[in-house]
Amino acid sequence: MDTDERRMGASAPGSARESSARHLPGPRGTRTAAPARREAGGGPAGEDADGSPLWTDEPHGTRRMADPVRTAAVRAVIVVSVTLTLGMTAFLFTLTDSWLAFPAVLASVAGTVAATWAVLDVWVTRQVWNQRNGVVSVPSSTARQLRRERRRERKAARSAERAAARIRRRGAGSLSGA
Repeated sequence: MDTDERRMGASAPGSARESSARHLPGPRGTRTAAPARREAGGGPAGEDADGSPLWTDEPHGTRRMADPVRTAAVRAVIVVSVTLTLGMTAFLFTLTDSWLAFPAVLASVAGTVAATWAVLDVWVTRQVWNQRNGVVSVPSSTARQLRRERRRERKAARSAERAAARIRRRGAGSLSGA
């Protein structure tokens, strides 16, 4: 290995450094790193000097949260963080014997109630979304049963409309008296 390769971070094939660099954790799955660069320069961002990608994204195992659930979760995180900040300020005001300690304690108690409500909102929103959209893959799922009932109702309504249209078409000629 010459000095240029050492400077670029290349290592001998099969070494511990290269094998540890092959699997880098990513936000949406495992990133598999390409071998280290051997030449200076390189192409566009995310590509090696020879044009091969530096990593390939492999699909992640968990599904994305539904939009209403994600919205409730973000709201809960914000409320909980504000509540923790209020609690810390109440604690510090109490340590300094400030007159703001009592209002800060009241605000942190109210924040605790709001944070509990926000976390419960995430849980309830998730349960409602799962039930309405049929994520639970059980044959007796309420959402699936409701969907079947709605489908039957739509089918019955369409057949009733067709029958009424058929009667109107046939009935118009027979009522003419001819």
